[in-house]
Amino acid sequence: MPVISVRIPQIGEGLQEARLVAVLKQPGDYVKRDEPIYQMETDKAVMDVESPYEGTLVEWLGQPDEILAIGAEVARMEVAGAVEEAPPHGHAPAPVEAAAASARGAAIPPRTRAYAKEKGVSDDQLASIPSASGKLMPADIDAFLSGPGPVAPVSTDRYDEQPVAQKQRLLASRLVRGAQLVVPGTMTLVANWEAIEHARARYKSGGGDFQPSSFTMFAYAVALALKDYPAFRSTLIGEDRLRTYRHVSLGIAVSLPGDELVLAVVEDADTLTWREFAQRTRERIDLARTGKDQANEAMTISLTNMQSFGLRDAVPVVVPPAVATLFLGETYQDLDPATETPKLRRVVNLALTFDHRILNGVGAAEFMKAVRQNVETIGSLID
Repeated sequence: MPVISVRIPQIGEGLQEARLVAVLKQPGDYVKRDEPIYQMETDKAVMDVESPYEGTLVEWLGQPDEILAIGAEVARMEVAGAVEEAPPHGHAPAPVEAAAASARGAAIPPRTRAYAKEKGVSDDQLASIPSASGKLMPADIDAFLSGPGPVAPVSTDRYDEQPVAQKQRLLASRLVRGAQLVVPGTMTLVANWEAIEHARARYKSGGGDFQPSSFTMFAYAVALALKDYPAFRSTLIGEDRLRTYRHVSLGIAVSLPGDELVLAVVEDADTLTWREFAQRTRERIDLARTGKDQANEAMTISLTNMQSFGLRDAVPVVVPPAVATLFLGETYQDLDPATETPKLRRVVNLALTFDHRILNGVGAAEFMKAVRQNVETIGSLID
């Protein structure tokens, strides 16, 4: 039985590349025609992509989070009978990645161009890489990068230039999509932080191995609030369908050396006990610090913690498919408005940016009030 390539389809005018979000089938699985086999993210949406063939999945050529050119091979399938390989959906003209020739005369397949982008190889550098077979392959790029080739930061009298890191390129693609799609709304409020500080002090004075951070307590307060606000567990599918997840996939922004940023994700955060949540959060953050970005289509809200940087206020950015980002600022002293005589209290500012296509101001405000209530009564939630 012949083995045929499955390619990234052309969906939408002018689309040049897409991100492989997740695979829905594994090698060896039998797949029916028009059955969803993977998810991809474009500048418009995250979508299920259906198989153009019926047969057995042989292998995946792309990996989740990889950015692939339109028309690039993403998988191979073994199909029964004489089946002609389907072109990208929409029969759009093949992009330049499909059959360009290098300066040395080698054809450059779409997969190779996508791989070159991942490795930070420019088009000019790509054109200079030799190929013994006449078709430039990812292995040729690996050989070039491992040798004394010229792929390196460029310095002149006027500027320094270097390839953008893959993680930053991935984040940039998400941010661009957010700027194109999201209609942002932002609101802030002040929350009393003293209950969390008191709970943290109790854990420290009590000793033991279980020493959750103040931020972990805050994240738990958010996870519990999300139970009652399904809009914050929702995302748009295309422009006319709203998908609401049954449980919370809570994103947490984690900074890495070199100002890189990845996301840890605590799955089913609203179903965990306090100790389970604290342990799971620590595990996911530790994994993120190894460079593993865990963002997925079910992560509808993320937290960004800037307390250690001394930032009191910020306007967070929503990165689709998430619908909201919640900012936690530094602690500071403020007058307690509930007392007639002046009294200082320890507070934080919370700032929420949300996608107005899905959420409106009243719903967002009610959610913020629920988060504040949980923060200010955290002792009763974790005892």
